[in-house]
Amino acid sequence: QVQLVESGGGLVQAGGSLRLSCAASGRSFSNNGMGWFRQAPGKEREFVAAISWSGGRTYSADSVKGRFTVSRDNAKNTMYLQMNSLKPEDTAVYYCAARLPFKGGNWNEERSYDYWGQGTQVTVSS
Repeated sequence: QVQLVESGGGLVQAGGSLRLSCAASGRSFSNNGMGWFRQAPGKEREFVAAISWSGGRTYSADSVKGRFTVSRDNAKNTMYLQMNSLKPEDTAVYYCAARLPFKGGNWNEERSYDYWGQGTQVTVSS
């Protein structure tokens, strides 16, 4: 059974940092592109960042560029999201997602992903 589990969320003051992890189990995800999305209360889920299977290509939403960094460790079947200079507007539930191997589609669209985690809450206080 394929499973993605996020961890590392929590409460942090504005300007602080958090690192989210997404651990994959059930199969190797070393050939899968992966991404992070988030959903704030009352808003639609939105793209945050994504990374190719090798880690050679990364993509980020304009709202997080320069503050968030996505990375992965295929030996550990884990993807990370380093979040720095956090703002109250970053408050959301953060989800990780994975695409089927060699699957195309836009990195910033939910329909491009086939597996989803349950999410981890990030709350940034002002």
